[in-house]
Amino acid sequence: MVKLAIILFLAFIVYNLGVGCWYMLTDKGSSMRAVKSLTWRIGLSILLIALLALGIFTGVVNPHGISG
Repeated sequence: MVKLAIILFLAFIVYNLGVGCWYMLTDKGSSMRAVKSLTWRIGLSILLIALLALGIFTGVVNPHGISG
């Protein structure tokens, strides 16, 4: 369940990045839609990092090294 939540967060972050890029190309600076979209992306990225840190701290997420 945790992996699914992380993947959904990452998908939404990439979606917002694409939408922000699209708005920058189409609006030509006439609206604030690109800024809002990229602000959402930054906020979601910070939230995801904070939730991962909290998950590692509480033991819900178990980080592991590279095996090989």
